[in-house]
Amino acid sequence: MKQSLPENVKISPFLIFYIIVSIQIGIGVLGYQRIIAKTAGYDAWMSVIAAGASIHIILWMMYKTAENAGGDLISINSYVFGKKIGKIVSLAFSAYYILLTTTIIRTYIEVIQVWLFPELSTFWFSFGFLALAAYVVSGGLRTVTGVAFLGAILPSYLMLTFAFAIPFSDYRNLFPVLDHSIKDIALAARDMSLTYLGYEILLLVYPFLKDPGKSKKWAHLAIFTTTSLYVILTIITFGYFSEKQLQKTVWATLTMWKIVEMPFVERFEYIGIANWNLIILPNACLAIWGASRIVKRVAGIQQRKNVIGIVLICLAVANIFETREQIDLLNNISSQFGFYFNYGYVPLLFAGSLVAKKVRKK
Repeated sequence: MKQSLPENVKISPFLIFYIIVSIQIGIGVLGYQRIIAKTAGYDAWMSVIAAGASIHIILWMMYKTAENAGGDLISINSYVFGKKIGKIVSLAFSAYYILLTTTIIRTYIEVIQVWLFPELSTFWFSFGFLALAAYVVSGGLRTVTGVAFLGAILPSYLMLTFAFAIPFSDYRNLFPVLDHSIKDIALAARDMSLTYLGYEILLLVYPFLKDPGKSKKWAHLAIFTTTSLYVILTIITFGYFSEKQLQKTVWATLTMWKIVEMPFVERFEYIGIANWNLIILPNACLAIWGASRIVKRVAGIQQRKNVIGIVLICLAVANIFETREQIDLLNNISSQFGFYFNYGYVPLLFAGSLVAKKVRKK
């Protein structure tokens, strides 16, 4: 059954570009280079391209599945598995978005504590940040989309600052090409999953698009844009750091900001970290909106009310993780869940929707 929504809550098709870009570029950008270089060395730039290319296929599957079911993720699960099982599965994905929100916030707080304020209270910062996110989400998807638009446009100047590292880079580091096996490059592409996570929000946003068919080109353009940004940043990083240096550098992106020199600022990484707040705010808002949307559709609890409960869960869980090892574990769990959701569950839904469509026709 096709899901219909009033026009006053829908968004224009081109806005899916800003939603996907803003949720894909987040906290993972600050240190993904070391993770992918562990497996594939300096051939990992090819892993970034391969991972980005694979997302176009997953995105195509998402659109086809949503078209077959005529609705969002909850409708798709009910269409493929039946109402009861579909609701249970959908609630699991609400938990996934809560986990993603917690990972984003706790990792960002760790960056602030290491680079700026070691004594910063995890509780009070996460409380203030989540309160702001809850306020944005209470305005509905149109408000969240507006924040995503600002989060994609306002901090975009930060990409230009990485040009300061180019004169100090040696791009002979990238040679010889294909110094690692195809298996290593594929494993590094898998390791990019946390950095690329978020675009699956399309499965919840789909019914809110005024003309979903026209949004396809904007969604694919968004994936192409984020992939291009990651490839450029990866190549700059690999040229700037030796392989041994990179293995010891947890936040390579932040370390490159140390060489930025301007007449009006000496420590640009402080400005970069502060501006990153504008980048991760849409990440958290979209994830919280996704979790609360699922709860509303499955349990019938008003979205503005269940947002409070979701935010309180995120607040409690974020304060459990304290050490670097614990936060790294949190990132790994989110990465694994996201990887299997996108590359395992989405193809399963796609195949299931095709079978269900044929059965229903007969």
